Amino acid sequence: MTIATQAAASKDQLPAGRPPVNAAKVGVMLLNLGTPDGTDFWPMWRYLREFLSDPRIIELNKAIWYPILYGLVLTTRPQKSGANYARIWNREKNESPLHTFTRAQAEKLKPALDDLQNVTVDWAMRYGNPSTASVAERLVAEGCDRILAFPLYPQYSATTTATANDQLFRALAKIRRAPAVRTVPPYYAEPVYIEALAASIERHLASLDFEPEVVITSYHGIPKPYSDKGDPYRAHCLETTRLLRGKLGWDEKKMIVTFQSRFGAQEWLQPYTDKTVERLAKEGIRRIAIVNPGFSVDCIETLDEIGREVRDEFLHAGGEKFAHIPCLNDSPEGMNVIETLVRRELVGWA
Repeated sequence: MTIATQAAASKDQLPAGRPPVNAAKVGVMLLNLGTPDGTDFWPMWRYLREFLSDPRIIELNKAIWYPILYGLVLTTRPQKSGANYARIWNREKNESPLHTFTRAQAEKLKPALDDLQNVTVDWAMRYGNPSTASVAERLVAEGCDRILAFPLYPQYSATTTATANDQLFRALAKIRRAPAVRTVPPYYAEPVYIEALAASIERHLASLDFEPEVVITSYHGIPKPYSDKGDPYRAHCLETTRLLRGKLGWDEKKMIVTFQSRFGAQEWLQPYTDKTVERLAKEGIRRIAIVNPGFSVDCIETLDEIGREVRDEFLHAGGEKFAHIPCLNDSPEGMNVIETLVRRELVGWA
């Protein structure tokens, strides 16, 4: 029996669903935060329970945090959060915008990598569905012996990038034939990312009927103690905005940095976005725009928190014109960022 015949016979004897030994596919997995499956109480409860049980998100001792989580937060917050999600819900597809845009990114990345014949693209969520574990299992079943994980967070934080990677490795720990793994590093200062943001901002501002006096780069906040302990997130955010100013030719008065989405009683990174827009309005600033460079796609924090809550706060305080600049999403600029970084990180693999 020849070597080729032996290999074919061996392949035929493999159990159903198990990839052949000589499989050599590379799986590219786009990883985003996550989303509830619906806006009603129980889908929101399940999502919030998974999210707020993550020790990377809430660093309190479980003996202290869990009574608060199960006794107060999960009895009141699902209804409030569900109402917020309902305002932005993609009713045609019955899913959140984050779900819609992340899928679209994966679907557009697939044909962009057609010249790499051994590469397959998929996408997963850290919390909710499609779960990281289910997608990792599917890629391995398809014959991927290597996975490139791409956490879609430009700026690194233990609360985002690290927990996405944690979840992937937890999933692989349960797979006997675990693939080799690479993870795309934070891209907060990558020229292709800065250029994409600048082009998106310029295009959107050109479509407005007013010129903003101030453009705010609003990033999702983290508790200040996390930053004090060494999380580099704040420094990454400041560097993104510094580079963006330089690309646009703006000074520190034209483009400023703020942090949003704080939760709980402890101090978070400052200045706070909501307090800043109120201050600007009271100081006589009448026209502003806000962009969210820390979000790869539009979601509850950008569409509802910025597009509704912060907008209303600014106008109520005396502002007159407000614009929210969309995230890169699956725009040509956004897809160019993803494709460029994926191709770079696949060198030697594909």
